[in-house]
Amino acid sequence: MRVAQKGFAAIAAIFLVVVLAALGGFMVSISNTAQLDSAKDIQGSRAYWAARAGLEWGLGAASAVSPPSSITSATCTSATPLAIDGFSVQVSCTAATYLEGDPHYIIKITSIASAGGAPGSIGYVERSVSAGLER
Repeated sequence: MRVAQKGFAAIAAIFLVVVLAALGGFMVSISNTAQLDSAKDIQGSRAYWAARAGLEWGLGAASAVSPPSSITSATCTSATPLAIDGFSVQVSCTAATYLEGDPHYIIKITSIASAGGAPGSIGYVERSVSAGLER
């Protein structure tokens, strides 16, 4: 007597479809993550160069003041954030004097570029660069 077995191929096919769908969903998730990381990397590089531009502006402002004794922290501090290629760039500086024979002036300039909303949001990016100048 033969017993007919039915339905085994259907169960295997359903299992295979579920496994392939899960694998496809995982691949899409990995692809989206890679795209987001690439976009953040590019934005980070743009933010760095915007901060660098702000730093150059601050160095130019501090270098243009003559005599150096008139340099204050307001010399190279931007009252309102600079707008550079979609980034808000805030430049600040501190000035200090030391005497070693003649008076010398040390100016520390910091530039911070940010974009993409508030800190903690998914599109937020910020870079900061600093430099020192002695006159």
